[in-house]
Amino acid sequence: MRKLSAMLLAAQAATMPVVALAQDGQIDVADSGDTAWILVSAALVLMMTMPGLSLFYGGLVRAKNFLAVLVQVGAIAGIASLLWIVAGYTIAFGDVTSGWLGAGNAWMLITLGNVRDGLAVPESSFALFQMTFAAITPALMAGAWVDRARFGWVIGFCALWGLVVYAPVAHWVWGGGWLSSGFGTLDFAGGIVVHTTAGVSALLVAMLLGRRQGFPKTLMLPHSPSLTMAGAALLWVGWFGFNGGSALAANDDAASAIINTHAAASAAALVWLLIERIAVGKPTSVGFATGAIAGLATVTPAAGFISPGAAIVFGGIASVVCYGAIQLVKQKLQIDDSLDVFAVHGVGGITGSLLLAVFLSSSLGGTGYAEGMTMGSQFVAQLLGVGVTLVWSAVATAILAVMVSVIFPMRVSEDEERDGLDISSHGERAWEFD
Repeated sequence: MRKLSAMLLAAQAATMPVVALAQDGQIDVADSGDTAWILVSAALVLMMTMPGLSLFYGGLVRAKNFLAVLVQVGAIAGIASLLWIVAGYTIAFGDVTSGWLGAGNAWMLITLGNVRDGLAVPESSFALFQMTFAAITPALMAGAWVDRARFGWVIGFCALWGLVVYAPVAHWVWGGGWLSSGFGTLDFAGGIVVHTTAGVSALLVAMLLGRRQGFPKTLMLPHSPSLTMAGAALLWVGWFGFNGGSALAANDDAASAIINTHAAASAAALVWLLIERIAVGKPTSVGFATGAIAGLATVTPAAGFISPGAAIVFGGIASVVCYGAIQLVKQKLQIDDSLDVFAVHGVGGITGSLLLAVFLSSSLGGTGYAEGMTMGSQFVAQLLGVGVTLVWSAVATAILAVMVSVIFPMRVSEDEERDGLDISSHGERAWEFD
């Protein structure tokens, strides 16, 4: 019986489809462990968006705008995911040609390779993982325009933004484009590609939209710090997949990135509480959550390149710099970036991208510089990457925002803003008021 079973299995195997062959004639075989880790990481990153980011932002707004934030985040993630399949992936990770945009070889994901070049995972799993990044990045910007942006404009703007801003920058840095291949710019998991693009664009949109009614004189307190804490916790856990998954393999690089992610978030959250204790007299739950997110954003570009000790330093610096950025943007400049997207994500991502040039050094526990690179040349490469991304994000955002506003006005009316977007934009409310 055993011999007969073996013969049947062999016959069955002979009739199965043959996997694609690589150009060198060898069979491309995906590593099951690496593939499983990428799939799990993709789920963790999507969890960061829905429900993590939704609850984090939802708890920070006033009760009359709670559902509007959840709908915006969900709809942004949905449209960004669909457009990633249609065109975003091939713009970012299509075959390298000029170094500015990927070739159109993967429109609608129709010609994915059996295994992604240079990796041991199916290209479909790689495209899925990157799709979750494309979904959360524009959703981050929603925190800048809560309480006042018109829903139609939000969806139209974010749809175009993902193709015009996010996808090209992803190609420049991650897809073999000109910044990484020509200058050596590094970004492990999104300090430049995710946080700089979203942070700068969010700030510009906040300026174009104008301030909320009552800002800065009216104190607009979060309606549910408990939801914000829950959302921050989901983001914290999900960030393990965000940074650990960016190793693109289940190996020591992934483990190192996760350790560094947790260390930076822990340090940043505690330092933020200390700053609040000194500045305002009491540490707060919102401060703890904000500090953690600042640390996570700051360590992201360097998570797989630095030592755990350096990650603690990243976290401490993140809290000091991002706390100061909030005071500058909100108090000094009086720009109504409602939930501090630029000050936390933008400034954090930029800070971490530049610190990477220093702590990449093997003498400081980092993985070391590439051949021909030094601390100085790496800093120039990082500065160039940040600078180009900043300018491109700002210019493209301004153009796109105005273009979409021709069809969909950017801002709701004064009466709609006063009533709250839950009821005025979506005809429902999360809470019943007496």
